[in-house]
Amino acid sequence: MSQPARIAILISGGGRTARNIHEACRDGRLAARVGLVVAHREDIAGVSRCRELGLRVAVVPPGDALADRIDACLAAAETDLVCLAGYLRRFRVGSRWAGRTLNIHPALLPRFGGKGMYGTRVHEAVLAAGARESGCTVHEVDEEYDHGATLVERRCPVLAGDTADSLADRVYREELAAYPQAIAMMLERITRTTTGAGLAG
Repeated sequence: MSQPARIAILISGGGRTARNIHEACRDGRLAARVGLVVAHREDIAGVSRCRELGLRVAVVPPGDALADRIDACLAAAETDLVCLAGYLRRFRVGSRWAGRTLNIHPALLPRFGGKGMYGTRVHEAVLAAGARESGCTVHEVDEEYDHGATLVERRCPVLAGDTADSLADRVYREELAAYPQAIAMMLERITRTTTGAGLAG
């Protein structure tokens, strides 16, 4: 590949996963750059934080033809790989983004996944189940929630006295390593299977 791959990140929260991916690109762990961050509201913390990092942010609010509007933004940014980072809207993969979309889930799949399982709810479910370990899962995205093939799974213990917040902090430390690792794997796969001019063509 003659130029760094272009990553688009979809966010709905504080933007710390986008920052992690950006830092992995900036320090050379990933042969890529963040070409676009997409958010569903202007007022979420991640919008201002990503802009402070110098990242281009597009706000695409819910409404008619949302999937088409997001596709248009991604295409205009010549996106090679889509990374969901706490994005709380369904993303239409379709044929265009199949094999080019990743998500990170803050628990081990499939047990603690599915519709409605996000944020604090996930960690509360892990604790309520009495699980002895948790972790994170980076997986390909298809049209079902938390369903696509797993690329990277990292585990951590659930400790006596854990709260949802303390467990979330421990899981996030695993996420910091897991997402860049999975992105590198996916970009290598895309490069191997892509011919012609440009991944996004």
